[in-house]
Amino acid sequence: MMRWFAGFWRGGKALIEPASPRDATRLAQLHGKSFHRGWGESEFESMLAERNTLVHRLRLGGNIIGFAVSRFAADEAEILSIAVDPTYRGRGLSRELLLTHLGHLAGRGVRTIFLEVEENNQPARRLYDRAGFRVVGRRERYYQQPGGEQLNALLMRRDLS
Repeated sequence: MMRWFAGFWRGGKALIEPASPRDATRLAQLHGKSFHRGWGESEFESMLAERNTLVHRLRLGGNIIGFAVSRFAADEAEILSIAVDPTYRGRGLSRELLLTHLGHLAGRGVRTIFLEVEENNQPARRLYDRAGFRVVGRRERYYQQPGGEQLNALLMRRDLS
């Protein structure tokens, strides 16, 4: 009984579930905490309304602490964004979120996944490497930083079949 209560007090087990339009505000907040140019609430509302977009939320207790967004067509998909609240990073939650998200994409018939990641973002690159993604290309000066610096992006791919 005490173990259950302790888990409840800490927020319980993290759940990965489909996001809904009412989550748009929180998803925009998380995106803004995680990326230089955050997406707004209206952008999330649009994505959540699209049939070819899959959005999962990562929830701990009553709090949404992360999300994954992909767009798919035919048997290919692109991960557009994945983020976990900075307070909860380093606990393996992004790996669980990513793998669950990939499983749902596979269930929709997706066979190949692509994504872009900033070349120097070592935590994200480790996450994707461990999840089976491989570098297949590079985009020079793809990301614009606040100070004007331009950073390279790596194009990564993973086959689900």
